[in-house]
Amino acid sequence: MKSIIYTQNAPAPIGPYSQGIKAHGTFLFLSGQIPLRADGTIVEGDVQDQTRQVITNISALLTEAGCSAAQVVKTTVFLKSMNDFAAMNSVYEHYFGESKPARSTVEVSRLPKDVLVEIEVIAVCD
Repeated sequence: MKSIIYTQNAPAPIGPYSQGIKAHGTFLFLSGQIPLRADGTIVEGDVQDQTRQVITNISALLTEAGCSAAQVVKTTVFLKSMNDFAAMNSVYEHYFGESKPARSTVEVSRLPKDVLVEIEVIAVCD
């Protein structure tokens, strides 16, 4: 059993995928979020500015699914440059605080729309 998660408070998918899927009423899988505003414009600036928008998108999707950052169990962070790790991490740490989900961070050669960061999320919700 699965349901599609969709909110107008996060950017619409730019391809044939869902913003998120809730499976068995408990498991939430969010598609990778990039620093795209809900109106479809890219956040310019450094990796911190872009990470803030990514977190804003994630937060909107978690809220739509009835979840919170505290219920996130795993994230995967994709960075255009690992040199941006510390700057991204400072924004990331502020958002997740003490919940500290498991995480993988990888450098990739290119991200959609040539952004600097993308983050995908898995949560276990009540």
